[in-house]
Amino acid sequence: MTNDPFDPREHVRRQLHAAGATLALTGDRLNSELADAAKLCGDALASGHKVLLCGNGGSAADAQHIAAEFVGRFLKDRRSLPSIALTTDTSAITAIANDYGYDKVFSRQIEGLGEAGDVLIAISTSGRSPNIIAAADQARQQQIRVIACTGEAPSALAERADVTLAVPSGYTPHIQQGHITLLHVLCELVERQLFG
Repeated sequence: MTNDPFDPREHVRRQLHAAGATLALTGDRLNSELADAAKLCGDALASGHKVLLCGNGGSAADAQHIAAEFVGRFLKDRRSLPSIALTTDTSAITAIANDYGYDKVFSRQIEGLGEAGDVLIAISTSGRSPNIIAAADQARQQQIRVIACTGEAPSALAERADVTLAVPSGYTPHIQQGHITLLHVLCELVERQLFG
């Protein structure tokens, strides 16, 4: 047991500096992958296809957030872009989970809603979530390109992806912060590609 008292201000400083260092390292390592991911989304949207997103927990919230940026707007006033967060239809999610199991809550929706030429953004901090891996497998069967958002650990999800945005951290909060930052930049790049 340590005699050092916990200093919340010092803890805040350390946490924010560590988060900033992770984001800086992410920017150094993933600029090419992020540009590739944005081009996949922009090309799909330009050709009349859509972006699907899925994740669990905080990653589900990120999926909804980014779908809203596409359908609403990010930085530009422009036409709405078709995007669906597969995390939002509670009737579909609970029916599929009840009838087929939770591992199929996203893959079953992709089977019904996805089309060749779409893009799936699959978000999993570990890259090991069975329902996210199943979603990526289903997407590949339907000729839907897969962008994986993961942490630094090698993963089954990354093996199934066309592009992997692997935040260089094993600390879940920093991985999640990296994902939303990367996906915000992706939205900006897509708007620039499609609308100048």
